[in-house]
Amino acid sequence: MQTMASPVMAVDMREALVQDREKTLEKIYGKVYPMVLHYVRQHAGTADDAQDLVQEAIIIFYEKVVHEKLQLTASATTYIMAICKNMWRRELEKRNRRQELSPEHYELLKDVTGQEEHPEHQLHMFVEQLGEKCSKMLVSFYYLGQRLEEIAAQLQYSSVRSATVQKFKCLERLRKSLAAYTINHFR
Repeated sequence: MQTMASPVMAVDMREALVQDREKTLEKIYGKVYPMVLHYVRQHAGTADDAQDLVQEAIIIFYEKVVHEKLQLTASATTYIMAICKNMWRRELEKRNRRQELSPEHYELLKDVTGQEEHPEHQLHMFVEQLGEKCSKMLVSFYYLGQRLEEIAAQLQYSSVRSATVQKFKCLERLRKSLAAYTINHFR
């Protein structure tokens, strides 16, 4: 068996995983974790975040190798690191979307609406008025960061293209319902 530092063909990796899965995964984890930890810490994360990422990425890698759905063109560590970077970018995007508005934004929105609700609740009220399917579509895509393929399957659209068109229509309806408000209402 070749070392993890040099590129390994997926077939060789599959063989190693079948022969001694635990030892092979431990070697991979030992090489990948320090790199992921360094990357995650540089990008506002913790050791726990890095640990979770590596575990999820190794599961993805393992399933692809075992089911022969992977053609490695680089080392296993490079491939897993790329998975981790992509997952971490998506996680940061989700976290940024979830950040609450500043107290000044809250006060301005309260003045505009005359209600004591949080701005997130106000926006949620507009989204809910679009109907259940539109609401689920927009929340899944923009708030939860799900991919359109997942959303199309969840909401039983015939294709990803249909889901894309529907997302656009829902977003346009939301824009129209918010048209009476200017950006200054939310500053």
